[in-house]
Amino acid sequence: MLIHVNLNDKPVSAEIAPDLLLVDFVRQHGCYSVKRGCETSNCGLCTVFLDDRPVLSCSVLAARADGKCVTTLEGLQEEAAEFGAFIADQGAEQCGFCNPGFIMNALALFRDNPTPSVEEIREYLAGNLCRCSGYEGQLRGILAFLDWRKEGAV
Repeated sequence: MLIHVNLNDKPVSAEIAPDLLLVDFVRQHGCYSVKRGCETSNCGLCTVFLDDRPVLSCSVLAARADGKCVTTLEGLQEEAAEFGAFIADQGAEQCGFCNPGFIMNALALFRDNPTPSVEEIREYLAGNLCRCSGYEGQLRGILAFLDWRKEGAV
């Protein structure tokens, strides 16, 4: 089946198998920040934006993206780098494998709720798996980023 997707602001048309997952589609098109982790929609490593909403691409068929916009971390480099520096500053990227999923979900959180409470942050990011840390570094990074934004640096 032929699908047409706007992938990171570039039109992509491709002939796909009906059972192709979105995670495989975006990786086939060079978006290697999107990773396979659990393949059960539990780890957040495969998070992409589908029409600006975060979805787990390991549980979405590529055919569902036909006619839609798909954004990966590759399409959000400036925004991601700005926030990612705060995660790195807190030492929360020990191996870095989970970072793309964390960053995608944090950016979605900031868009939905520019001033979240600590509990709202934990709730929003609960589906992200990190085997290296206790998530406190990521939480500190998010809080530092929010403080920086609140001080008018943005």
